[in-house]
Parts: sequence; structure tokens; C-alpha cells
Amino acid sequence: MDISEHIEALRREGALLADAAARTDLDAPVPTCPDWRLGDLLRHTGHVHRWAAAYPARGLREPLDPEGERAVFGPAPSDAALLDWFREGHAALVDTLVKTPADVDCWTFLPAPSPLAFWARRQAHETAVHRHDADAAAGIEGPRVDTALALDGIDELLRGFLVRPRSKLRSERPRTLLVRATDGPGVWRLTITQEPLAVTTDGPEEPADLTLAGPGRELYLLLWNRLPAEHGSAQHAGSAGHVERTGDETLLDLWRETAAVR
Repeated sequence: MDISEHIEALRREGALLADAAARTDLDAPVPTCPDWRLGDLLRHTGHVHRWAAAYPARGLREPLDPEGERAVFGPAPSDAALLDWFREGHAALVDTLVKTPADVDCWTFLPAPSPLAFWARRQAHETAVHRHDADAAAGIEGPRVDTALALDGIDELLRGFLVRPRSKLRSERPRTLLVRATDGPGVWRLTITQEPLAVTTDGPEEPADLTLAGPGRELYLLLWNRLPAEHGSAQHAGSAGHVERTGDETLLDLWRETAAVR
């Protein structure tokens, strides 16, 4: 996906998130984030949008300190103003990314072709995953995430976040996980050891301890820990898609416990 596609996904997913929140009580629990209510989800995502916009908008080359973050966030919105506050921050982020020069130099925290490409991609997925959380709080299944966005988000998670030294995805004995999309180009082989995760996307498709195969959208939500991880096929309410699991499904327990992004 290119920058404009990520920005368009951010625009779409943020609008869908706001629509789901508009028809739901702010005190509604978020099943996919058990410690949160819907109001917590809106505040978190609204803060992230404002935080992310600051880097390309100001050309900041270092991460904001707590005082700088508070200045970016501004006054805490009341519950009555929360939805409008979220929409304003989302619109401002989209506008910032559209208007930022392609050669902007600013701080990032994952590899990317450029800082602008990083922030557009990261905020598209930040918003898409939390849009699913808002749908879960509303008790609905929203529109499916586009296959291209889903496959891109799997790649960002596996080859961006989880290969970092700070990732907690580790195993005392080597274990392998193969992730295969059935509706687009996407195969990832993961080797989990006591060292940072190793991921390959080419070479022969050798057997793995566990293979996950299914539509990109289902894999996206499962790997981002947004679908139940019961043994057997994972059925998402109202969805005909499923993820087939072949091999040692206890690897999903390890995944659920250690592959969270914070």
C-alpha cells in the first residue's frame, strides 16, 4: 500500500469508529479490551491521533516528553464533548498527513520507506484495529477491513512490532508458526526462540509447529488478538470466514499472552 492508500484507510476507519461510538453508550464495555469502556477507547485513540499528528506537523525529531504530550492532548474533554473531540482529532490527523511534504524528517519508531509513510501506515492500523473494538462495544459487526489493508497490517505487526527486542514473544524451545492468507499474497514464517522473533516471507513453505490459514481480515483480527483464540476454527460473529489451524494450538496461548502491542 502507498501513502495515499493508508491515509484513505485512516479516513474511512476513523469515520466508522465514530459512527459506531455515536450509537453506543460511553459506559458500554469493550469486549476486545476487557479493561476499557467505550469512553476509554475514544480517549485513547483521540490522544494517539493528536500525538501522531504532532511529529510530521512540527518535524519533531525526538519523542515528546510527558509535558509535551500534555500540551498536544489539550484539555480533557467532557463525556458530552468526547465524540466531537475524537472527530476533530481524527480529521486534523488526516489533514496533516495529506498536507505534509513527502520528504518530511521526523521521529518514527518502526522501519519505513519514509517518516510520512510510517505515520500514515501506523495510524491506519491503529484506527482500524480500534474501529473493530468500537464495533464490539456496539455489539455489531462493521464493514470488513479491506484485504489489502488486512495483509499490510499483518506484515506491520509481524515484521515491525514483534521483531523488536522489546517484544515479549519468546519460547524456551524453538517453535515455528506459519501464517498463510487464502485471499491474497501473504505468507509469513515465524521462528520463536529466546531471541527476538525471526520472520521470513520467502523460500519454500516448510512444515511448522502451527499453521494458520484463512482470509486476511480474519488473520488480521486474530493476530492482533481481536478474535477468540479457542481451539478449532475461529468464527467471527456474522462472518463466513474462518481461520484453519493445523498443528500445536497451544502456540495460540503463548501468542495471546505475549504478542500484545503496548
